[in-house]
Amino acid sequence: MTAASPIECPPRKVEPQWVDLNGHMNMAYYHLLFDESLDKAFTDLGIGWDYTQKGEGSAFTAEVHVCYIEELLEGDPVRVTYQLLDGDAKRIHVFGHMYHAEKGYLAATSEQMCIHVDMKTRRVAPFPSEIEARVARMLEAHRTLPRPEQAGRIIGIRRKAAE
Repeated sequence: MTAASPIECPPRKVEPQWVDLNGHMNMAYYHLLFDESLDKAFTDLGIGWDYTQKGEGSAFTAEVHVCYIEELLEGDPVRVTYQLLDGDAKRIHVFGHMYHAEKGYLAATSEQMCIHVDMKTRRVAPFPSEIEARVARMLEAHRTLPRPEQAGRIIGIRRKAAE
């Protein structure tokens, strides 16, 4: 876990089966890439697959908001980063950026609210203290990062006052 930089996730590429009739990556696969990339952030926080396999707890996504900014095409290399925007005893608020790995443009963003779940009761529960401490350390480091422009957006049609 690097202190004052976003979490770099393993590189990927747009697979042929992810391309839709419009000739670009289908929206569902943006979610797939963000979800699979989030595993790296979860691992860094101590709530990754190793933690989940113990059967005590897991992290679930409770809400997600994706912004599609630029197209990604078949074969394009993809780079995803995550930063922690907020957190408390039971939740983490994460923000992902998806870039074209060679051209560098921002292709999409994903803002997510994740909850910690006790896997025995399947109910929201506090993080174990050591994980809560990791979240706090990462949150403190990530507070120095710029807040993403897309964070906190509300979906809706903007109307002028005269409409």
